[in-house]
Amino acid sequence: MDTGGTELETDRYLDDPRWRVAERVSDGALRRFPADILAVAVHGPLAHGDDDGGGDGEVSLLLATYRAGGGPAPATRRVAGVLVDLTVAGADDYLRQARTITPLWPLAADRYVTTRALHDPTGWLRTLRDEHLARLARARPAEFTAAARQAWYRGSAAHARALRLAEWYETDQALLMLGEARLAAATVQGLFSRTYFRDPGDAVRRTGLAGADMTEVGAVLTRQAEELAARGRPVDGTVDDLLNG
Repeated sequence: MDTGGTELETDRYLDDPRWRVAERVSDGALRRFPADILAVAVHGPLAHGDDDGGGDGEVSLLLATYRAGGGPAPATRRVAGVLVDLTVAGADDYLRQARTITPLWPLAADRYVTTRALHDPTGWLRTLRDEHLARLARARPAEFTAAARQAWYRGSAAHARALRLAEWYETDQALLMLGEARLAAATVQGLFSRTYFRDPGDAVRRTGLAGADMTEVGAVLTRQAEELAARGRPVDGTVDDLLNG
């Protein structure tokens, strides 16, 4: 395993079968695509090293390629009983994503900041982290507020749909839409406070929305709309407002 200067705590991590699978995928990719792959890294819960997924947990792998379209295609498979989610991205494109504040920033930022290298001879993963943190340092409050408004719209639409489905006694679908509304409201909170989360479950837990019912989620969205208006990004507007962006 070529860590490119990033040391793994071998005794702690290699006992986990997920790390062995991650290494096998990394080694196989480097053998098959030696001229394409710049870096291989683990992100997600396994990269944090403090989850309890064991052998049944997921491995989230990033293959950064020198050029967009290089290397294998993104894929998901179960390998030796371990689910592997393989992200493949051109290094420049991935850096560009890391420099962008989007409505999903609270759910994306962890993969730029918390990684463990399996192959990183040039230190590209440090560049990824530094570029993302530098972008956050330069970001103006209005950028996060604009992204929060877009996330709010997604949550409001999901909540309205959940209400209609509940009225039609489509309980299962209503619960799915309520889950989407909870997650969107959680991302709004993350954007307000510049807080990122490990995954969707972490987002709703840390914002207190994990067990929120229809009425509670509606109340949260209402308060968020008031906060957006106070920050100069009201959710309601005129036709001209809509056409002006």
